[in-house]
Amino acid sequence: MLRPMDPKTAGYLILYGACLMVLGVVGYLSNPEKAKTALMTGGTFGALSILWGVLGARGVRWIVPVAMVTTALLTVACAWRASVGWLAVLDGQSDKVFAASLITLMLVGSVVMLPCLLRARKTAEAEKPADTPS
Repeated sequence: MLRPMDPKTAGYLILYGACLMVLGVVGYLSNPEKAKTALMTGGTFGALSILWGVLGARGVRWIVPVAMVTTALLTVACAWRASVGWLAVLDGQSDKVFAASLITLMLVGSVVMLPCLLRARKTAEAEKPADTPS
């Protein structure tokens, strides 16, 4: 049986989502012609994370695994995009530094959020009463 998310983790998800959205907007404003994906990625994953946080705060029980999958997908995407960006910078394309930095910040936020969600899942499992059937 799934347990609800604790309010602290829900708040972290909302903050994480807001940061993703801000980074997406900053990326878009830095280069509107080429940075539409930054806006879409930051906006989409940011909105989803805020939604997961709000639903988690309201006690929806299936949010922790969904938030973990969503955050893991963004982590993989950001790791790939950041590595491509930094390789371009190393190849002499200094105009890619800002974009690579923003994607790296998204990656760092996602990497920090994953253990928080993992702890929330483990805490919910540990709180399961021993006399309830599985």
